[in-house]
Amino acid sequence: MIKSNRSQSSVEFIIIAGALLFFFVIFFYLIQQDIGKRTSEKRNLEVKEIAISVQDEIYLASSSSNGYNREFKIPEKISGDDYFINITENTVFIKTLDNKSAIAIPIISIQGNILKGSNKIRKLNDTIFLNL
Repeated sequence: MIKSNRSQSSVEFIIIAGALLFFFVIFFYLIQQDIGKRTSEKRNLEVKEIAISVQDEIYLASSSSNGYNREFKIPEKISGDDYFINITENTVFIKTLDNKSAIAIPIISIQGNILKGSNKIRKLNDTIFLNL
């Protein structure tokens, strides 16, 4: 009888330990999923903020008088990752190199292109020049 009780206790212990391990694995998986989602949302927000800041700078220059001149900065990286930024066909386009985040925002017609880092924008003869 004593041997049977020990065997039953061992089996019960293994079942309880297995169930606890299963619940911990599920718990940590759910936490990892939440962290990944928040990181993705943060990166998307940063991409959007950069695009809107470029759009705002161009709008500010267009609404200013001739002779307007300003320098502004665009971050080199988004959340520590490289990205691509370009102005094509009156649109600011930003895309992370891993292709997980991208945005395109319309702007008015300008001459020049945007760069990571320091950018110079000016308005001469009702034309906006960016880095030219």
